[in-house]
Amino acid sequence: MKNTNRLIDDFKLLTKNTVWKHMEAMAANYAVYSTHLKGLRPFLTDFDIYLYCNDTNMVIVCLDSCGHNEEHSYEEPEFLSALVLSEGHEPRTSTVWKVAEAVQQAKRFLQRVKPDMAVYGVLLTEAEILNAYELSKMWDAHNVMVIDDFSRLKYKSVKVNEDDDLPCMDFVRTLIDASFATVETPERNKTNMSACFTDKVNHRGDMEDDDDFARQLDEFLNESMEMVEENDTQDNIEDDLQEKMDTEPDDLMEEDDDADEGPADGMLFPDGEIEQNNNMSVKVDILRPVANPQEELDKLVGCADIKQRMDELVALTNYNRMMRELFPDSRQHEVSLHSVFLGRPGTGKTTVCKIFGSLLRQAGALTKGHVVVCDRGTFIGTLWGDEERAMRQVIDMAKGGVLMIDEAYLLNGKNDNDPGKLVVQLLMNLLADETQRDIAVVLCGYKEPMMKLLDTNPGLQSRFPNRFEFSDFTVEELLDITQRRISDYNYRFSTEAWKKYREMLTKAYQQRDPETWGNARFITNQLERIYIRHAARCVRQCPKDKSELLLLTSEDIVPLEMPRARAKVGF
Repeated sequence: MKNTNRLIDDFKLLTKNTVWKHMEAMAANYAVYSTHLKGLRPFLTDFDIYLYCNDTNMVIVCLDSCGHNEEHSYEEPEFLSALVLSEGHEPRTSTVWKVAEAVQQAKRFLQRVKPDMAVYGVLLTEAEILNAYELSKMWDAHNVMVIDDFSRLKYKSVKVNEDDDLPCMDFVRTLIDASFATVETPERNKTNMSACFTDKVNHRGDMEDDDDFARQLDEFLNESMEMVEENDTQDNIEDDLQEKMDTEPDDLMEEDDDADEGPADGMLFPDGEIEQNNNMSVKVDILRPVANPQEELDKLVGCADIKQRMDELVALTNYNRMMRELFPDSRQHEVSLHSVFLGRPGTGKTTVCKIFGSLLRQAGALTKGHVVVCDRGTFIGTLWGDEERAMRQVIDMAKGGVLMIDEAYLLNGKNDNDPGKLVVQLLMNLLADETQRDIAVVLCGYKEPMMKLLDTNPGLQSRFPNRFEFSDFTVEELLDITQRRISDYNYRFSTEAWKKYREMLTKAYQQRDPETWGNARFITNQLERIYIRHAARCVRQCPKDKSELLLLTSEDIVPLEMPRARAKVGF
């Protein structure tokens, strides 16, 4: 069954760093009508409003230019009040309440034309809401999401898709007509700025000429050159640069054209960088979902038990979805997606994790299916509070997909004050939050230290019921992996070369140190050395037959390099 709340659900996953990219993408979405309003009466008359609508959903995005980094907080978070009570400030009207009222009003106006239309509000505000995390569940219950701590919102301008051929345009027009909203005219050529200004004044019919002209002039100048106001502090300059980055579509998302990855479906993925503090940024890998995850799982060498366990978990998830669609009131089976991957390096944990996320997305358990790959260094910073800041950013990145923590046992430091223990506790808090359903956490690492990590906290044991053990590959499986790898480049071994390679790999396997053996990584490294020697030989010999350029000979097979055994410290 098609997800009828896709438009709203996608907005719910957005963060400060992704919201502008998503709104820009909506302008190119052929199924979504969008428009820019200069106010929505009676609650949002003084705000820039962007409306997004498809056949089943409407999203009202409100830009609140109230003053950058003004600290607001609610003293009574258990209900949504028309007034904001903030320590040290006079009571004031709550913008969140205004957005919630506008959402309810829109539902009432749309009742006669689309009774089942779902409406959701998104508030982008320059205020820093100190207790936003505690209030998020209450806001969502009122169909509102808040993203705070922006700057210079009054200068923001996002493209819209005012396609009159879209049937959903009628729903937006119904709302506009009913609320006497004022619609901003489409963007015009910047060489005709004065005509654009005149057209807007005539359309709006109000007395805001000077303010409107000043805003347009500032936008025009900002697009032509970078401006730094004379009274800007260094912090303001950095904020302006960050805001400019927020509006640049091409700078926020990683591009990945790998052939095995599925279609983007207009889905947005994070750029893979977090800020531990003002002085330090850390890169994390973002693995996009694959197009045919079941096919990729079936193609994996070995891993028979893992394939079966994975199939069973996905089958139960699919079963729950079918029951929910056919019998909405039925009790659902509790399915935890959090898992532990146990195994040595090169046994396929990252590959399986990528497939895992894609399978769960296909089953409807996750909305995106991407994988965010982290390790201890992602979280442990240099300043107090870095761990919590890093964890919150990583969770935002992983929403809709999988958070994979590689070598997670390294978080279990021997020192009681080790910051890794704080990361584990923060992770436990995440797993205890019932609102964090659209995420799967996978802990990876060697079996023995991983089991010790789980033993340190009884809660971890129960939160990670899915255990997948990755065994070392056998010689035959490693040979199978070798053949698959070389076929990707259309190479083939000569009979003599294959015999030599097989004998050397068998010897290396027999002499391996289990603690340092790299499994498939060992094969990858060895093949790279073979490719280099093969290329050097072909350049030297200049074979005329194309088939010879793709033939790996015994001369290309270099001696296998065995990793040294770990030195044992003793007395």
